[in-house]
Formats: sequence, C-alpha cells, structure tokens
Amino acid sequence: MAPVTLKSVKKSYGEVATIHGIDVDIADGEFVVLVGPSGCGKSTLLRMIAGLETVTGGEISIGPRVVNDLEPKDRDIAMVFQNYALYPHMSVAQNMGFSLEHRGASKAEIAERVNWAADILGLKPYLDRFPRQLSGGQRQRVAMGRAIVRNPQVFLFDEPLSNLDAKLRVVMRGEIKSLHQRLGVTTVYVTHDQVEAMTMADKIVVMNAGRVEQIGAPLDLYDRPANQFVAGFIGSPAMNFIAGTITAEGFAAAGATLPLPPGTGNTGAQAVYGIRPEHLALDDSGIAARVSLVEPMGSETQVTMAIGEHTIIGVFRERVQARPGETIHVRPDLAQLHLFDAATGARLN
Repeated sequence: MAPVTLKSVKKSYGEVATIHGIDVDIADGEFVVLVGPSGCGKSTLLRMIAGLETVTGGEISIGPRVVNDLEPKDRDIAMVFQNYALYPHMSVAQNMGFSLEHRGASKAEIAERVNWAADILGLKPYLDRFPRQLSGGQRQRVAMGRAIVRNPQVFLFDEPLSNLDAKLRVVMRGEIKSLHQRLGVTTVYVTHDQVEAMTMADKIVVMNAGRVEQIGAPLDLYDRPANQFVAGFIGSPAMNFIAGTITAEGFAAAGATLPLPPGTGNTGAQAVYGIRPEHLALDDSGIAARVSLVEPMGSETQVTMAIGEHTIIGVFRERVQARPGETIHVRPDLAQLHLFDAATGARLN
C-alpha cells in the first residue's frame, strides 16, 4: 500500500493538450474515483499512473518514488481493464497466477496466492474453467483476482463494470468496495457513472475537459458543488437549472418568480437557480407547475413539469395522481437551494 501524488500532471499529443496540469493527493489505503463525461481525460490520467501513457509535464509519485520514467512492471501497481483482458487459452487459475509465474514465483506460492484470491472472490468452483465458459461477472472477478494475487501497492480500475448489465453492476460495485475494505489497498477507479462514484468512493475527483472541477467526499460534492458543472454531473436525476435574475422579490425567471432565502444578496445578478428533484415538495401554497409526464417508480414518483417556460423534474415520496396537462403546486426546499453565476457557473451561495 502506498499514497499516490499527482503534481501539475500534463499530457499532450503533439500540439494538442488533453490534460492541463492536475494536482491530486491520494492517501494510503484511500478509494478515489475519477469521474467525468466521455473525453474528459480520466482514463488518460489513469493510464499515466499505470505507465501506459507518457507524462508530458509534472510528476507522478507512488509512495516515495517519482515513477514518471519507470516501466509499468516496476511501479508495483495492478490494473483491471474494461474488457477483462483475460488469456482465452488459459484456465481461470492460470490467468490469475500468470503474473506471479512471470515474476519467477514458485508453483507452491502461486497455488497459495491463487487459492487465497479465489476464496475471497468466490471463484474456487471455476479455477479449471476457461474464460469462454464464464459469465461477464465471473470474468470480471477473474480479472480482479489476477490483480490482487500480486499484492500490489495500488489498484487501478478502468471502467471495469461498463460491460455488465445494470443488475450485475450493482452487485459488482458492492463486491469491489467490500474487497477494498478487506484488503485496504490504495485504489484509483475510473468511471463515467456518477452513481458508481457516489456509492464507492472515499473521495471523488470530478474532471471536465482535462481539468479538475472539484475534489471531495461524495456527500460534500452533492451538498455543496463548487460550480454548475459539478452540480449537474453529481446526482441522479440531475439537478434542475433555471436561468434568471436575483431580485428583492425573488428569483425572476421566464414566466415565473421563484422564492429565495432571506438575505440572499447579489440583487440584480444574472444567475442560475439550482434545485435537486428530491428537494421539491408538493404544497398547495407553492409554485404552479404544469405536469407533462408522471413516472411511478414504486417507492417514489418522478414528475416532469413546467414552471413558466422552464421544464424541471421533481421526485416525490407521495404517489402523484395528476395527469399530463394538469397543474400541481411545488415548494423548493430553500435550505437546499444552489445559485450559480450565469456567466462563469461558479457557486454564489
């Protein structure tokens, strides 16, 4: 186990810069998730930590060593890929033990480590099978087993669950988090799925266009996003955004005036009013909203509706009986209100 430190890390392909000076400190034993939309640079950053991409500028340290110029095999890391990368002609046991064999470990040591990993991951019944005889979830466990038998200082996961169906992703999320809690190995995990990030991470690094937008604990990012990008990316369904002007009477938007907390300030500023769907409540004295879609989800109801000229989503614990075209009244929880600068997206409140 070891901490990982990124100092002003940059990456360019010729004249095209893709990573623009990233600073991240990952503590020993921490589970850190790099999250962001496709093309934001998160997988490139992970591959630089692994040594699969060269570093154009800055430093990457694993423990006390700067590893910029070290080969991947010398960095004491183990990587789990999106496509599993298993050898089809090898059995599960051979796949899991291959890296140890390559390093010259004895057969007894290989067998002991493989059986230990197989026991943790529930792979004992499958050790003699080949990858083609396994389900997607079982193949992913084999890929994880191959990583943990090496007892590395750092685990790197590159979107490992993206090829699995939704139900299996939920199961595997829990298994990866449980594995981390059991082994305590420093882990860097890349995903574009913010639900994975929220449920698995000790710390989230939100990336956009090769830059870090915010770093923090999952609930810190959820409760106090630094800007509109983070606010819109973290949370599902996404935060509602309504453009308008802060006035003494409230937030003036096209076709509606929304309430603001007392003493909001910034009067006259062009801003964006942000409220999460779950922070709207049904209230007969609230704001009139025209219903366009009602989606019963079982324990809650998701309603798409229009306030003035703005379409928003509300998530309610109640079973909403309204039909499309009808009017309901909603009240935003002002303690959970977010205001962002209309020009920069920076948080105002």
